Amino acid sequence: MSTSPVIDVNPKKPPTSRITAARLVAAGAAMSLLVGLGAWSQSSSAAPAVATAEDAVTHAENERVAKGARWTQHYFPSSDGSDVELHADVLLPENLPEGEKVPVVLSVGAYFGHSGQLEDEKHPHTGPSNRFYDFIEGTDLFSRGYAFVMVDQRGFGGSTGCLDFQGPGEQADVKAAIDWAATQPWSTGAVGMYGKSYDAITGLIGNNLNQDALKAVVAQEPIWDLYRNIRSNGVPRSTIGNVATSYNRIATLPPLPDDDERYRTNAAYEKTHPCVAVNSIQYLTAAYESEFWQTRDLARQAKGSDTPLFITQGFTEWNTEPEAMEEYLTNHQGPQRGWLGPWDHKRGNERAADGRLEMGRDGWFAETISFFDQYLLGVKPTVAYPPYAIQDNNGRWRAQDTWPVVDSSPTLALPGGRYLDDSAEGDPEVDTGNSFYRWSRPLRQATRVTGTPRLSLTARGHGNLMVRLYDVAPDGTGVFFNEQVALVNGGRLALDLKSNDWTLAAGHRLAVQIGTIQAPGLFSDWTDTPSNRTITVEDVRLHLDLDDPRDDRPTAGDRAVYLDTYTALSTTGKMPVGKPSFTVPAPRR
Repeated sequence: MSTSPVIDVNPKKPPTSRITAARLVAAGAAMSLLVGLGAWSQSSSAAPAVATAEDAVTHAENERVAKGARWTQHYFPSSDGSDVELHADVLLPENLPEGEKVPVVLSVGAYFGHSGQLEDEKHPHTGPSNRFYDFIEGTDLFSRGYAFVMVDQRGFGGSTGCLDFQGPGEQADVKAAIDWAATQPWSTGAVGMYGKSYDAITGLIGNNLNQDALKAVVAQEPIWDLYRNIRSNGVPRSTIGNVATSYNRIATLPPLPDDDERYRTNAAYEKTHPCVAVNSIQYLTAAYESEFWQTRDLARQAKGSDTPLFITQGFTEWNTEPEAMEEYLTNHQGPQRGWLGPWDHKRGNERAADGRLEMGRDGWFAETISFFDQYLLGVKPTVAYPPYAIQDNNGRWRAQDTWPVVDSSPTLALPGGRYLDDSAEGDPEVDTGNSFYRWSRPLRQATRVTGTPRLSLTARGHGNLMVRLYDVAPDGTGVFFNEQVALVNGGRLALDLKSNDWTLAAGHRLAVQIGTIQAPGLFSDWTDTPSNRTITVEDVRLHLDLDDPRDDRPTAGDRAVYLDTYTALSTTGKMPVGKPSFTVPAPRR
């Protein structure tokens, strides 16, 4: 569950080594002071160079610049007709000849400020963010003839305006960034977007904008619909407060003393505008039907979009959960590729402390650069990558042409029950009265629950409801693998659970728990208000999409590092298996 919202820890002329007078001025007050005191001498080394739009800076002149690149800085307006000015750091191949054009990999977001991504990193001097230097180095991006452009969203880094997470303002910024990158004299006009977390979300926004210049998007661990990350069917999450707090902090990070005057002026925008207060208040909007949330429903807005899309999604994500994922992918009509599996908030190339790949699959950079080559350069891939590479809860990888693959979609009728909405911690081993369980008969064969399960019911009473799905072994040991919550106001209720991909072994049972929202913990971060009333539930229907794992086409990959952690933390003791009341039918191939 979300304990840390959407925060991700991790001009055409030849380059010159000449330090111009303008650069010396831009180097900041520290050098000026030294010069004024007469401390500057022939033996002193020059301060690191600061780029302008006209004067490019290389790694030799400023070690914060990526090797093999030359750095320039630019400012341009957003596309909404406001006075918002956006800042871009541009990295071009260092030896790019005059007049030659290159395709652009673009990243737009909150984490490219010169002083740090999440906090003031105490850099001794300014320079471009190294947020995606792993991608640049892993793909050998500049040697392959690409530019890399980082644009600060409004309210962050060197851009003006108030932060507007996923809203109309940010969408206008993404449009402006794509258009700007496509129309520069060094650009071929072909743009791809790359990011993880926040800057993966802006990639989804870019796809939704239907810009001809945008040829491909790589989006790792995004949010598909902000409302469902902040509120679950009316129940607020802890993110209702800490998303605003986190981004308010990033928006107010200071510039560096040697940043150019325009950058420093833009970075101070929040000091004279009520950005932070407005940002904090707007998340309190409760109604999903409100304009605030509707304009941020990226899954709905994806309808008919067709930009080639490469995504990653952890089904056991605790930060950017797989909610509205299937809806977005269904609405998206263009080519799709994805790595999906049981991991948390990681990049495709990220490794654990012991060297193991967090997702378990090698070749992230080779596959992503092949994807960009195909759609930005028209180069046919030399490797037949599967459209989807998916790891299940057994740690096994398979290849699929689409996701989900569904062999059958039964709707199962479950007996109702009653529970006390007291928000107390439940115990699967004891009937605490604040939830009830319904049990399937043992499965005759291995069966995969995929896609997005959906629950509907009729309720009498008012309060909160939580539903959890458990994979229960013959000895009664259970692992919960999906959950969702909702407000109950009497009458008919239907809700989607998270998108998932979980294989139940032959002989295992599916258990469905319905009851109060559990007290906040590792996998529960809702801030509900219990009604302390008894709620009666009737006419329960559970819709499942099922897949037969015997059809799997194995593909390369190892077990995700987080899988064992998740399984250990979500495993119950011996559950008191009750009398079976429904059957999970074998998927029909």
